[in-house]
Amino acid sequence: MIDPLRPRHLALAATAVAVLMTAACGGTTIDDAEESGGSGPTGTADPDAEIPEGLKIDFLPKQLNNPYSDIVNAGGAQAVEELAGEYTERGGTEATADSQVEYINAASQAASDVIVIAANDPDAVCPALNEARDNGAAIVGYDSNANCTDVFVNQSSDELIGRALVEMISAQLDGEGTFAILSATPNATNQNTWIAAMEEILQEDEYADLELVDTVYGNDDDLESFQEMQGLMQSYPDLDGVVSPTTVGIAAAARYVSDSEYKGEVAITGLGTPNQMREFVEDGTVEEFALWNPHELGYLAGYTGAALKAGQITGAEGETFTAGELGEYTVGADGEVVLGPPTVFNEDNIDDFDF
Repeated sequence: MIDPLRPRHLALAATAVAVLMTAACGGTTIDDAEESGGSGPTGTADPDAEIPEGLKIDFLPKQLNNPYSDIVNAGGAQAVEELAGEYTERGGTEATADSQVEYINAASQAASDVIVIAANDPDAVCPALNEARDNGAAIVGYDSNANCTDVFVNQSSDELIGRALVEMISAQLDGEGTFAILSATPNATNQNTWIAAMEEILQEDEYADLELVDTVYGNDDDLESFQEMQGLMQSYPDLDGVVSPTTVGIAAAARYVSDSEYKGEVAITGLGTPNQMREFVEDGTVEEFALWNPHELGYLAGYTGAALKAGQITGAEGETFTAGELGEYTVGADGEVVLGPPTVFNEDNIDDFDF
């Protein structure tokens, strides 16, 4: 079953909600796909087409043994089971494009019907993905898109996530001070688009007294992220806060601060799961953080891939399909399907969630 504790959505301004409803562009355009050698959305959708049993659906996260990816892909496995398909998870332990190319090729050689990928690089994986498409696979991006997918399942809109991150650090710093960003990899599509959204939002008058001083990368590795957090405090001893838009990074940053002189002095926020961040909320290191339901993200990606392969959708704007227990979804501009707005977690609600 999908986790019955559905996220209680972050309350944002009406304009931000409007951005979600129009599915702000974060996917792949037809022109982009053609330039990368991909076919892009083609054909005519048949919303009444039946999804055949036995579809081979491969999930390729950024890396294996990542707590966040494990939750996402568990949702994907549930979807594939409900669809009577064959679920396979492929990947390496390092978040690199080279590693993903190897497993894309393996999925293609295994005659995968659907490849669902969280890309480590938006372009480097495209030659292999395009070859897999030529071999009959439907290509779905999730979490972090590539510039050659047929459909991108976005956890939220870039603007909504960027605004949530800015609002949280602003609230914790009372609207003024310096902060840094601890991100994943330099080429991670999702983190980069969220950071770009943050930088744009920081230009608004409301945030004139907030200063972003640096962005560093922990490569979604716990030890590297911990060391980058340590380096930030050495470089900026008067730093007021850190925003980490990656579950690995925020946990490492919180762990560093929780055992340091900066506890209670440096605000830590970003994107994390309740289970991994609970101890840091309870001990006062972290006031609040946000995330969507990662299990539902993988579940939606699984159903999206099956709908695409069955011809219920082609990736064209306005097409609709049903994603199991999540209900009906509509394909937005540039082949983007948006799960929903993020949820903010704090000491008042964190125990209501178990993922």
